[in-house]
Amino acid sequence: MDHLKLYQDSCQACSQLITERYSTSFSLGIRMFSKRFRGPIYAIYGFVRFADEIVDTFHGHDKADLLERFRQDTYRAIEEKISLNPVLQAFQMVVNEYQIERELIDAFLYSMEMDLHFQRYEDSLYKKYIYGSAEVVGLMCLRVFCKDQPGLYEELKEPACALGSAFQKVNFLRDMKSDYAERGRVYFPGVDYKLFNDQIKAEIEADILLDFQLAYHGILGLPKGCRFGVYVAYKYYLNLFHKIKQSPADRVTEERIRIPNGSKLYILGKSMIRAQFNLL
Repeated sequence: MDHLKLYQDSCQACSQLITERYSTSFSLGIRMFSKRFRGPIYAIYGFVRFADEIVDTFHGHDKADLLERFRQDTYRAIEEKISLNPVLQAFQMVVNEYQIERELIDAFLYSMEMDLHFQRYEDSLYKKYIYGSAEVVGLMCLRVFCKDQPGLYEELKEPACALGSAFQKVNFLRDMKSDYAERGRVYFPGVDYKLFNDQIKAEIEADILLDFQLAYHGILGLPKGCRFGVYVAYKYYLNLFHKIKQSPADRVTEERIRIPNGSKLYILGKSMIRAQFNLL
């Protein structure tokens, strides 16, 4: 028995479990990937999910210290190509195999750190936060998808960033109540939570729609083995976006709007039919 491979496979399985426990939407999309893409994307999601948990969930602990230790452990794992932390072991394997740039990891961890210091995100901070917390995650995934096609990676960078940006901004709208009530955060620049209204909401939604439009054209250019899975995640978030768009501002600030699991399966089925007829 190859015990090293057993360890590596076990670490990868941990990242898959984390993804499935935390996000039914992304799990649904990843299952649609060709097998060669699934493990690396689970590993990326497991890494970013745990970093996010440090700043959002571990109340009563020194979050800054935990995040700094996580940062140091991440880079040690990448440099030494080994970690006893299953999430970091799976992640370092992907970083080293797919040559994910340190700049992307730095930007992501810096955005996580920003959540420890800022509760209001004015324009420059907002753009920096979106880039680090979401757009670079899309670029990490794109490195996996385009491993043998560096030219395609450069071609799809902008749409990949747009897709990450759209997902994150939809999350900001969906989680507006909990972000404010539990953490005192308002991510949208110049927005006062107590004065949030339909006009402000419509302006935010117009910006998100532009991201979705740019992202869609990029999805069509992805390699075949990952295109449909990314499209499924895109359609799930687009449906969530439309549901939020149809809701008044006071509902958005009072409850977390969701897409039921049954509806997600309907979206999957409908997407599969469109894919079979080349109608993506």
